Amino acid sequence: MRIGVLTGGGDCPGLNAVLRAIVRKGVPAYGHEFVGFRDGWRGVLEADVRPLGIPDVRGLLPRGGTVLGSSRTNPFAMNSATDGPSDGTARIRQNLDELGVDALVAIGGEDTLGVAARLHEAGVRVVGVPKTIDNDLGGTDYTIGFDTAVAIATEAIDRLHTTAESHHRVLIVEVMGRHAGWIALHAGLAGGANGILIPERPFSVGRVQEFVESRFRDRYASIIVVSEGATPEGGAEVLQSGRKDAFGHARLGGVGDWLASRIEERSGREARTTVLGHVQRGGTPTARDRWLATRFGLHAIDAVQAGEWGMMTALRGTDILMVPLGEATKEIKTVDPALYAEAEVFFG
Repeated sequence: MRIGVLTGGGDCPGLNAVLRAIVRKGVPAYGHEFVGFRDGWRGVLEADVRPLGIPDVRGLLPRGGTVLGSSRTNPFAMNSATDGPSDGTARIRQNLDELGVDALVAIGGEDTLGVAARLHEAGVRVVGVPKTIDNDLGGTDYTIGFDTAVAIATEAIDRLHTTAESHHRVLIVEVMGRHAGWIALHAGLAGGANGILIPERPFSVGRVQEFVESRFRDRYASIIVVSEGATPEGGAEVLQSGRKDAFGHARLGGVGDWLASRIEERSGREARTTVLGHVQRGGTPTARDRWLATRFGLHAIDAVQAGEWGMMTALRGTDILMVPLGEATKEIKTVDPALYAEAEVFFG
């Protein structure tokens, strides 16, 4: 078979390791030929491909980002010419036929794999691999990129403890995650934050202020970790802008500065915000992300060989299973209240 591979949505560490595993097994074990579609679904819509053979994937295991490029192109986005929904299925089918591509492996998060699920329903042969630093895909315990993002955020929190204590400041650390608080929860707990604010639980500014004062009474500075999608009680998400991407998502960001100003108003103490932003996406993947990405890649090409179309690789415990794309994308995976309750022991 001739198989097309794409990486869509936001980049994250571990994507290149998936490509390497798919090709390194698919060529010698099954005799498949591979092409990479550039920039996610844009490459499929525009038939923009590059070779993806064994020489092309050498040295990719520790490399961050994606050598194929990525984008948030949505083949089903609104058509500005008609003001109606677009359907790129026919165009995608035509391009795959003309390129001689028999099947696709789509590596992405809820949006990229949501497109893959719709294409599968339309008869396109596709297998998915879950990646997102947000870890919000259903059907799998963990996604590629999450472990690296948590490690980066944890290191930043570790470094901020010393400057917070030296200057007796309140430090707010804003992390990514959109509508799921997994990065904030894991990094905040690992980094010893005395408050963690997540989208799943609207927060009280007054209670956060209590955390801050409790730390200062013990002669320690306060570090609060806040997910970009966290909201105050009775309030709304803080947005960088009102513009939305092709999948209808607004750009979140700014809740850290919003909270810092409220703390300063209430307490008179100096509060500063560190927004980690895209630093969480970049650089070398952790050993765990390389391990997970490699295993996902190996199982994805096995699924292609077996004709398990419309399925996605998933980690359950230490096992790699195949789950339906529809199961993974029907709703985001959010933080279990019981897990958040464990972290609350250390607040204040």
